Amino acid sequence: MAQDIPLAIVYEDPDILVIDKPPGLVVHPGAGNPSGTLLNALLNHVPGLAELPRAGIVHRLDKDTSGLMVVAKKETVRQKLIKQLQERSVERVYLAIVNGVMISGGTINAPIGRHRTQRVRMAVSSRGKPAVSHYRVLKKYRAHTLVQVKLESGRTHQIRVHMAHLHYPVVGDPVYGGRLKIPAGASGALKDALHRFRRQALHALKLSLIHPETGKRTQWVTSVPRDMGELMEMLTRDSRLRSN
Repeated sequence: MAQDIPLAIVYEDPDILVIDKPPGLVVHPGAGNPSGTLLNALLNHVPGLAELPRAGIVHRLDKDTSGLMVVAKKETVRQKLIKQLQERSVERVYLAIVNGVMISGGTINAPIGRHRTQRVRMAVSSRGKPAVSHYRVLKKYRAHTLVQVKLESGRTHQIRVHMAHLHYPVVGDPVYGGRLKIPAGASGALKDALHRFRRQALHALKLSLIHPETGKRTQWVTSVPRDMGELMEMLTRDSRLRSN
C-alpha cells in the first residue's frame, strides 16, 4: 500500500535510489506495523516498485538505526545489488556510541544466529552464520567511545550483537544495551540525555557500491541525526570539563 510519507532522498537515477532513513522508521510492514513503513513510502514515490520483491529493498536497517540504504528500481538491478552484497563488494560503514572506553580497534569474527531461548534476540553462536565486523576507535569519552564499524557481512543486529559480545554495548540499545554507564560527576543535563536516549546510537554513515549499470564505484556519506549528534556534543563537553 502506497503512503505519502516524506523520504530523505540522497541520490536517485533510473536504476537506484539511495535513502537516508531516519530513526524510528520501520523498513518493512509486519505484525504491528502494517503501514507507515519505508516500503509504503517507496511505493508512493515510485509506484513501479510494486512489481519488485520487497519494493526493491535489498538490505535493511533496524527501526531505530538511522542512515543510508540503497533501493533497486529494476529487477535486473536488484539482482546485481544482491550479488554485490553476497560478494561483499558493497561497503557499509557505521558510527556507534558504545558504553565503556575501548582501548583500540580491531576485528570481531563471530558467527551470529537466533538466541536459543529468546527468539526476538540474536546472539553469537557456533550454530550461526559467519559475521565479521571491523571497528575503529574515533573518540574516547570518559565512560563511552565513538566507534566506526565496517561490515563484511550483514547479519541481523550484527553490530549491536558484536559490540555487546565485546562488552561495549551500543548506548540506548533496548535489547543488548545492558546497564547504562554514567560518567562520575556527570552534569544533570548529561545524565538526563543518556537516560532519555531510548534507541541504539547507531547510524549508517557511508555506503559505497559499484553502480549496477555504469560499473563505476559510487559513494555516499550522510551526517548523523540530530539526537545522536547532540549526545556526541554533550559527551565531548563533559570530557573537556573534567580534563581541565
